[in-house]
This record gives sequence, structure tokens and C-alpha cells, in this order.
Amino acid sequence: MTAPQDNRYARTMKNAFDPQRIQQAWAPLDWQAPQIIGGEALRYARYYGIDFAARFAGLHHAFGYFEAAGHTIAVHAWMRDDARGTVLVCHGYFDHVGLYKHVIEHLLELNYAVLAYDLPGHGLSSGPRAAIEDFQVYREVLTQCLERKENHFPRPWHVVAQSTGGAVMVDYALNYQFDEAAFPFEQVILLAPLVRPAKWRTGALMHALVGPFRDYVARSFTVNSSDPDFLEFLRNLDPLQSKLLSSRWVGALKKWIPTIEAAKKVSLSPVIIQGDLDETVDWRHNLNILEDKFKSPDIHMLKGARHQLANESEEFRRKINAIIDRYLR
Repeated sequence: MTAPQDNRYARTMKNAFDPQRIQQAWAPLDWQAPQIIGGEALRYARYYGIDFAARFAGLHHAFGYFEAAGHTIAVHAWMRDDARGTVLVCHGYFDHVGLYKHVIEHLLELNYAVLAYDLPGHGLSSGPRAAIEDFQVYREVLTQCLERKENHFPRPWHVVAQSTGGAVMVDYALNYQFDEAAFPFEQVILLAPLVRPAKWRTGALMHALVGPFRDYVARSFTVNSSDPDFLEFLRNLDPLQSKLLSSRWVGALKKWIPTIEAAKKVSLSPVIIQGDLDETVDWRHNLNILEDKFKSPDIHMLKGARHQLANESEEFRRKINAIIDRYLR
């Protein structure tokens, strides 16, 4: 397999980084005057192609961590003095901020500041890999991120959330029963949001049989994108990619799904982008649930697109960007 012409994916592990060196050197993010990324953390950013300060004039890439819900959370901020607002980017299960260069780059092109953090158990954040005891932890991290008193990122705020990141946003909105006036985000754009995974009944049964005896099972890497370079990178070249599926995460999901499906409706209208070849989430069921829980969500179906919309082929990314532009330009 050849490297893509734009060379935005690192192609060998020799250019990889040391996560422990990053965590030994990092400091809490100064939210009022965020410190510029450097050292091993900058090497990490270059490996994933998210070192955008080298490509955008006047852009500052800040990096550090914050403490929330008993976890140390790795957080990035791309900031510019003339930003028209801030977009929070929320990644999916098994993912991390380093994999979201396409989304972040497009938002920077639209002249937004971008804030993004690794979920607990993902990327550079603390916690057992790809595991969580309760989805409430995800909500608490988001809540504490948004409620930091020293957080002065430019308004208005919007959010782009993929898969489990979308589940976190749905949970946040429904748990607190926000109305439009109180909700902190003006636009909520959900990419293939998770409510229930595909083949969930079979998965829940397997968890009931195996979960009590094993903390982890081998992960199956599915074809969740039309971009072969991304799939190759994910399987073989991503040092932060978990090779195991956590039974605790599946157990937490089993507890979470009924609470979301029983939640009261809120008067918010998210934008939902969904591929019709998505075999990761049960998207037909999920769209029905989301239409029931939100006020007239604006749903955009992409014929032929798979689940990993943040890392689909260039053809689909152009279509996704065009949809994002309708709401954020």
C-alpha cells in the first residue's frame, strides 16, 4: 500500500512518540493563557498530522491536561485571535484526538477555535484502555470541561461529535433536560451517533456469557471507512489504538441504553449525518430514537458512507464538510 500524496499520515512507527514522556512533561492547561505545545507532545502532534500551527498563520496550538471525574484528561486547543467562535470536537470509541485531523482542519479553515480532549481510557487520558464503569463518567468530564470558571474560549460554541462522542452529547442534553436558551452549544452536529450498536442483541448476550469471566476480548477491526490508508493506519500504525474490547465498557453501555431510550424529549434540534452502509451502529433504530428525543433533528443520509465519518474517503469528507458549512458558516 502506498502513502497518500499529501503525506498527512505517518507511514512508519520510527517516527512515533513516547506517551510516557508526554505525560511526565505535561502540565495542567492554563485556560486563560494556554501554553503552546512542544517537546515530545509536538512530536506526537506531527505524527498524527494535527500540528496545524505550522500551516495556519496566527494559529496557536495549546496542549495540556485537566482533572475531571477522577481522570487526567489530555486536552488540545487550537486558538486564533480572530476566531468567530469555538467548536468542541468529541471523538468516538477506540478513537482519540490525533485521529481527527480532517475535521479539525476544516473547522480551522472556517476560522473557528477548536477544543478537543481524549475521553477517559482513550489516547493520552488516564484510565483502563477503552474501558469505563459508567457512561456518567463521560458526561461528568464534559460538564466539568464546560463549567471551568477560567474557560474564556470565544463564543458562540458549537460541537461536532462522532459515534460515542455523539452518545455523550445526547446523554448530556437529555440528562440535564436542556432547552435551547440554556444549552451551551448553538449547533450540535452528530456524525453516526451511537445509541445502540449493530447486532446489539447478539452482543449483549455474548457479554452476559463472557463478561463475568473476562475483562477484555480481542477486538475485531471492521471495515468502517472507505479510506484504505486510514484503515491501514488504524490497524498497524497507531500507537494509541487499543487491540482489545473492554467487557466493562459493554456493560456500561448496557446500563446506559435503557436510560436514554426512556428519557424525556428536549426542545433541541441537532444535525445528524449518517451513512447508510454503517455496520457499527444500528442506525435505523438510533435515528428513530433520536427523532423521538429531539425536536425535528435535521438528518442527512450519505449513500454509500460507512461509520467512521470523521475519517471517510475524500469524496465523503467533501460532502460532510459541505453539510457542516451550512450550519457553521
